[in-house]
Amino acid sequence: MNDSPSILDHRIGDPEQRDSVRLWLRLLACTRTIEKQVRRRFADRYDITLPRFDIMAALDRHPEGMTMGQLSQALLVSNGNVTGVVQALVRDGYVGVAPSPTDGRSSIVRLTEQGRQCFDGLAEAHQDWIDAMLGGLERDQQGALLELLGTLKDSLAAQIGKEEA
Repeated sequence: MNDSPSILDHRIGDPEQRDSVRLWLRLLACTRTIEKQVRRRFADRYDITLPRFDIMAALDRHPEGMTMGQLSQALLVSNGNVTGVVQALVRDGYVGVAPSPTDGRSSIVRLTEQGRQCFDGLAEAHQDWIDAMLGGLERDQQGALLELLGTLKDSLAAQIGKEEA
């Protein structure tokens, strides 16, 4: 990324006084670039979508299974979005859906053995791609950036909490 003036600099005023907007735009650009590459690689090499990978990743972290509501909360998407993707994963044999033993109104979604094996390969490829894309940063730079972004995440959560109170 270069430090040349952005197309929005004329709207936001003096760049020296608007570093927060420039920082946000840079974070957004990096995120979009990485996401675009990951989406394309999943589609080209594995014929899978990023939402399918995201659901499989969430289920991999919760082998006991998750409800549709828990999945939508974890992924920050609507129940409707999750339902369609889960149905496609069921058709492909990667997840199974069973009634909840504690709540007859909800279902529990789990990875099948086939889904777990598939996800293991996807997760390994995903890790390799991310490692390569972040390879321009030294290990200590990655650690420092991770720590700073953690501080930002905590700050955002506190700010949102204040606004919702």
